[in-house]
Amino acid sequence: MPQLDTSTWLLTILSMILTLFALLQLKISKHFYSPSPKLMNTKLQKQQTPWNHTWTKIYLPLSQSQLY
Repeated sequence: MPQLDTSTWLLTILSMILTLFALLQLKISKHFYSPSPKLMNTKLQKQQTPWNHTWTKIYLPLSQSQLY
């Protein structure tokens, strides 16, 4: 059974890594980054909900016994 020739593997792997690096650099260089992002108003808007104004009594479940 013939032996597998691995003499060119190092050259193949190194050229593949170099090619992938070059493609990644080209892809990143074409990406557009906003030079100056606009400031946004970060003030939170308070929403009116029914439970903000009234207090609701919380009852124990029926399975628990009363402690008092």
